[in-house]
Amino acid sequence: MITSGVARAPSSKVESLPVDPLIQEFEAAVKHLIDNPNFKKARIGISVVEVESGKKWASFQERVLLNPASNAKLYTTAASLSLLLPEYRYETSFGGGLKGGIIEGPLLFRGNGDPSLTTQDVWAMVQELKGLGVKQITGDVLLDQSAYDEETVPPAFEQQPNEWAAFRAPISALALNRNTIAIKICPTAISQPAVVSIDPPGLMAPTGLITVRGQVMTTGRGKNTISLSLMGEGGRLTIGISGVIPMGSSPVRYVRRVEDPTLLAGYVLLHELRKANIAIKGGVKIGRINDVPILVRHQSAPLSQLLYAVGKDSDNFYAEMIFKTLGGGKKRHPARSADGSEVVVQWAEKIGAYEQNMILKNGSGLFDANRVSAASLVQILCTAWRDPKIHAEFIAQLSIAGVDGTLRQRLRELPFQRMIRAKTGSLHDVVALSGYVLSPNKKGPVAFSILFNQVEGKIEQARDAADQLVRAIAKRHWR
Repeated sequence: MITSGVARAPSSKVESLPVDPLIQEFEAAVKHLIDNPNFKKARIGISVVEVESGKKWASFQERVLLNPASNAKLYTTAASLSLLLPEYRYETSFGGGLKGGIIEGPLLFRGNGDPSLTTQDVWAMVQELKGLGVKQITGDVLLDQSAYDEETVPPAFEQQPNEWAAFRAPISALALNRNTIAIKICPTAISQPAVVSIDPPGLMAPTGLITVRGQVMTTGRGKNTISLSLMGEGGRLTIGISGVIPMGSSPVRYVRRVEDPTLLAGYVLLHELRKANIAIKGGVKIGRINDVPILVRHQSAPLSQLLYAVGKDSDNFYAEMIFKTLGGGKKRHPARSADGSEVVVQWAEKIGAYEQNMILKNGSGLFDANRVSAASLVQILCTAWRDPKIHAEFIAQLSIAGVDGTLRQRLRELPFQRMIRAKTGSLHDVVALSGYVLSPNKKGPVAFSILFNQVEGKIEQARDAADQLVRAIAKRHWR
């Protein structure tokens, strides 16, 4: 066993167990990782434990607090399953006073933090509204965002304010399409402007939130030279485009986050109402009405299914929405990310996964936000495995090595399919991998957590080293 410690020793000490060559081989693999010259400046945390017996196979600086990157999502998924329960569903609704086919006053569109709501769901809700005989709305579309506080930027996301990629999307109680838009550019005829469209529909100026400036010209041949820029101002978004696209080439599609998500769903609803021939006199506003009759309800898939996006696909938006939901459910209304953090840390303390000075600012692990230990992550894995309320659902949302999610292309050569279930993590100087090696018999799995910090420029080497250690765990466990 590698003994844990805060400082890296000049050379690792291994307590050899010569009676078993596979144990010797495993310990050699641990030592090789720690002594690898690629990681001289790295900070490393390792914990490997048999889940059922609690027997420790290896530990190295297992209680040192490190940035876990997306391994922080293990706290979000396990805590949400434990506290909200796997069957939890989000409800989104329309409300208003309906009489004789007319909604007198506003149509209230209330969100409660569903990360999975899409344009298709809004369309289906409008069809239900139409089925109730609604022909006219005399007021506005009133968006009730009160389930969450007004802070739409998750903690630490402010570290990269000019990042427009979808992975940095803002969050809101009433969110749509992960609070992103798709920009599609299609070639036309030579020397003619390409056609630019925005999905979801209903967002383009002058009535919507988005203005497109510039144009892309269609050419007879050559390469796509499209340039795209985005700028947010006062909740609105300006998209600048330029360049050329060859005639006959495939459309180019970009997915980008919105600047302010609070009105997004409202403009899409306005578009769908008009498309359904439901007249509406007003526009889109933010507000709240108490005791309004609910006309249409939409329920999300159960939490256990929503977590596939978090565990397998490492979706930051889903993680932050669910993390904030925990703050509202256990603390106060409206929900705050800070309350979500407090709830998750208290839960970690209750299950024995708390480390002194541990930091969990956000639920996704994005940016420089969190500090946890390999031992804490392994304790979460062990607790989730032993808890019959969440056991099956927690394991199901993890990536299967060589099969799906972020582990689809990793550890594919292992002789036993589906034996590794784990969560990956990666930032510019962080690599993390935590999960289970499942057992070929009834003795239960081995839980592991491997954390690398300060490996900028050595990401691939760190990822390969983590995979190699998991191979060694599997070889020993499946002997």
